[in-house]
Amino acid sequence: MSSARIKLEPKLLPGDLAIWFFIFMELLVFGIFFISYAVMRLLNAEMFQQYQLTLNKEIGAANTLLLITSSYFVVRAVHAIRQDRVVSCIHWIYAALLGGVGFLILKSVEYYDKFSAGISLSTNTFYMFYLSLTMFHFLHVILGMIILAAIAIKAKRGAYSAQNHTGVETGASYWHMVDLVWIILFPLVYIIR
Repeated sequence: MSSARIKLEPKLLPGDLAIWFFIFMELLVFGIFFISYAVMRLLNAEMFQQYQLTLNKEIGAANTLLLITSSYFVVRAVHAIRQDRVVSCIHWIYAALLGGVGFLILKSVEYYDKFSAGISLSTNTFYMFYLSLTMFHFLHVILGMIILAAIAIKAKRGAYSAQNHTGVETGASYWHMVDLVWIILFPLVYIIR
């Protein structure tokens, strides 16, 4: 049988199965955080509404746009590598990384404003949740960027092709999880009243 006739069976999940166990565990942790936030919000509705107004919704919305756009770039990277366009894949990953850098910069500006105003984890229950949730997510963005940078480096070294791109799919899956968490976190903490 010639290699041109070999048809690969589609996988149920893209990437390595191990990343999916990790993603599901991460989503479970974030889910517990979100449920805890919702319960505490019900118990302290006035305080949560009052301090929610101090958050910068414009920066939060810009960060949402950055992460959604960055996820799109990762989709383009996966599409490129599946077509054996390695250079294009690398360029799309770099574009996704720029979105991550933009997110980190804007989030750091937001943190600077809060910390300069004397706000900390011990200020009140709302800020404890706001800082805990967003900082936990911030760390996930950094980890996702490290993963994407490692993929770009490996791609430059010829590690990925149309036949062997599981690593790209694995990193993309993690990055999409980071995006998904923010898409839930942003309206939950910044918008819903």
